[in-house]
Amino acid sequence: MTDSFRFQHRKLEYKRLVPSFLSSHRTLLTLLWTIGFILMVAWQRTAVDRLLMYRGWGPPPRPIPKLRPLVLNLSDFGAVGDGVTLNTKSFERAISEIRKRGGGQLNVEPGYWLTAPFNLTSHMTLFLAENAVILGIDDESYWPLLPPLPSYGYGRERRGPRYGSLIHGQNLKDVVITGHNGTIDGQGQSWWEKYRKKLLNHTRGPLLQLMWSKDIHISDVTFRDSPFWTLHPYDCQNVIIRNVTILAPLSDAPNTDGIDPDSCENMVIEDCYISVGDDGVAIKSGWDQYGIAYSRPSSNITIRNLIVRSMISAGVSIGSEMSGGVSNIVVENLLVWNSKRGIRIKTSPGRGGHIRHVSYRNLTLENVRVGIVIKTDYNEHPDEGYDPKALPVIEDISFTGIRGQGVRIPARIYGSPEIPIQNITFQDMSVGITYKKKHIFQCSFVQGRVIGRIFPAPCENLDLYDDGGKLLRRATTQNTKDLDYDG
Repeated sequence: MTDSFRFQHRKLEYKRLVPSFLSSHRTLLTLLWTIGFILMVAWQRTAVDRLLMYRGWGPPPRPIPKLRPLVLNLSDFGAVGDGVTLNTKSFERAISEIRKRGGGQLNVEPGYWLTAPFNLTSHMTLFLAENAVILGIDDESYWPLLPPLPSYGYGRERRGPRYGSLIHGQNLKDVVITGHNGTIDGQGQSWWEKYRKKLLNHTRGPLLQLMWSKDIHISDVTFRDSPFWTLHPYDCQNVIIRNVTILAPLSDAPNTDGIDPDSCENMVIEDCYISVGDDGVAIKSGWDQYGIAYSRPSSNITIRNLIVRSMISAGVSIGSEMSGGVSNIVVENLLVWNSKRGIRIKTSPGRGGHIRHVSYRNLTLENVRVGIVIKTDYNEHPDEGYDPKALPVIEDISFTGIRGQGVRIPARIYGSPEIPIQNITFQDMSVGITYKKKHIFQCSFVQGRVIGRIFPAPCENLDLYDDGGKLLRRATTQNTKDLDYDG
């Protein structure tokens, strides 16, 4: 009787425990089943994709459009896109043929095309197909040395000659670089490491540099991991850069500016995404006495519809090398996110030149440490031959339609007794701030105005006008140093 009772008792306990066990583990079982199902589907999809690729059943690549009467393919000149074979001679032979024929289109087909630096020619289109990657060789012995830029006097990092760019051109006309979002990859990692360890004897080279050229169109290409500045048009006219993506690590990728117009005239930069290890865009025009002597300004430049991220510097900068002058600049419809600075103008005594007639419109700042910076003590000089009495002029700068959130310091406008900032205007500004100290809108040696109500409250150095342009309060002084934070 005792054994039978125990058996019946255990049977009842088992019946009670099973539903309890199943109920308490139902969520776990469901989760495990879901994960297993997802893994199985993913495996099947990968297997099918591989089978389709193997049998050639995948979606066909987009056909390369014919943009010139003469069309050549890189592979027809002996190039091999395996990422190992060095294809410099193939690029050179193909471009030589285009030069002899008076112009043409060079198609870079899908593959990884390793190359040393090469030169473009006039009346040429370089077309990168979908999944085409031009790889810059990371051995500096393959990179030619060029004379210093005449408006810089020395290499930007080292005296003497400088490394050329991966893709280069001088005195060209009618050059197009475009594609189906193919990639030009500078493989800059080894360059950055050697620079940090001071193992390079010359200034690093850009990824793309066109000099003394005009009628340039660059679009629908990704540029990544440049050894130095990424796109560097130098003393060029009539340049359009549209719908490009520029990428480099946000840290440990020194001086990897996105686009640096340098002594350029009549230029449009639009519809681009830039995430790099220095300035997203930096407008320049020469360095101290060399830039003053070269005397080629950057002017008539429009920058619009950009998304930029820079943890080291700023979304869009002017300077610090601006000795030839910078004028007639429009920056509009710009988003800068998760960055150190949004907008920056930087210069110093010894630069000379001017920054004037600059208009910023419709800027959005998301999680930016300092929104707007004007700095007049950026003291980097090529040598001791600069004139400290060569003082730049900064005037006629306007900011309209500034929005943002998570901004620590909305504006830091830092003039000096030697370099006062003249005729600056703020209108329609509302920026959510994260910094709780008193002086969050900072000014010194500034003359200008605020039109209408803005947030946060502006510094006392600026005149206040209502929306209709009626003067409400005149600034008591333009020389107050209203600073308590180093941005």
